[in-house]
Amino acid sequence: MAEITEDSVRKALTGIRAPGGGDVVSAGLIAAVAVKDRMVQVTLEIDDPAKADAYESVRRDVEKTVAAMSGVLNATAVLTAEAPKGGAQKPAAPAKKKGSDQIHHIVAVASGKGGVGKSTTAVNIALALRRLGLTVGMLDADIYGPSQPRMLGISGSRPNSPDGKTLEPLESFGIKVMSIGFLVAEDQPVVWRGPMVMGALQQMLDDVSWGELDVLIVDMPPGTGDAQLTMSQNVPLAGAVIVSTPQDIALLDARKGLNMFRKVDVPVLGIIENMSMYVCPNCGHEAHIFGHGGAKLEAEKLGTPFLGEIPLEIEIRETADGGNPIVVSKPDSPHAAAYMAVAEKVRDALGAGGGRAAPRFVTE
Repeated sequence: MAEITEDSVRKALTGIRAPGGGDVVSAGLIAAVAVKDRMVQVTLEIDDPAKADAYESVRRDVEKTVAAMSGVLNATAVLTAEAPKGGAQKPAAPAKKKGSDQIHHIVAVASGKGGVGKSTTAVNIALALRRLGLTVGMLDADIYGPSQPRMLGISGSRPNSPDGKTLEPLESFGIKVMSIGFLVAEDQPVVWRGPMVMGALQQMLDDVSWGELDVLIVDMPPGTGDAQLTMSQNVPLAGAVIVSTPQDIALLDARKGLNMFRKVDVPVLGIIENMSMYVCPNCGHEAHIFGHGGAKLEAEKLGTPFLGEIPLEIEIRETADGGNPIVVSKPDSPHAAAYMAVAEKVRDALGAGGGRAAPRFVTE
């Protein structure tokens, strides 16, 4: 794998034409290139803020070109501008309002691998936070496998766009929801490359009229790929919650996910052990099908809070599949109580820690 350097990035960008002639490098548009941990940020500087729209296609071409370079995990390109020199200065265009501007805390619910019940955990935590009196939103960031529309009982619904620019989130059980699942058929695969996924995530966050929210829960896709890096780099995450089962192979992947968030300076609020035990409904015998206590031990090793255990329980699965999650359908059940206890710890952690600015790239 070739080493990614500022020189190699600039060389790759010489193939992109500048609006005034020549390429973007020789035209002096590339103000800075920052490389860290195989992640690249390119800053393009233009001489007049009023030209920003005209250079947007160039910015996108730069981002796509760098993202396609061998060894690059993630690429972002940003436009900056100075007021024109000489004569009266033009007033800068007002900054575009983002849908996320009124969200106080954004929390990613993530897992190192699929099949550990991350989405079920995410929706029940969101609903538990709502029961605690917070205003809550749910962003389904699992582009390839969106499940929140079904779990929240609003499959087949479509968001409105009154102004043709921003989408109105749907609502279910008192929380606001946005998912790619509202925009594509449930059985239709989303066959997108990384840059399209990243663009969709950014749009679902910034081009949605979320309004004022105490917490936005983000149901992340499994793993440590483009979506996780995009959210970690470009979104002011207040923290991440890691979901794992007790088995060793799941804990290995959970550790990778936790370390990825730490690497990009996202606070890890804690680990949840899902499918922790199975209690026979007939005799009450407790069976540890996937082992037990592994996530708690891992949390101790990694120096991160342990948020709680969620049992392997058919009612949790049935209520989620039926679009009526257990926190709202059976609020007095011990299973709902387990999610409420986790939500209380998440709420308390957010109250202590506050928000976080999106990380900036620095060269070493």
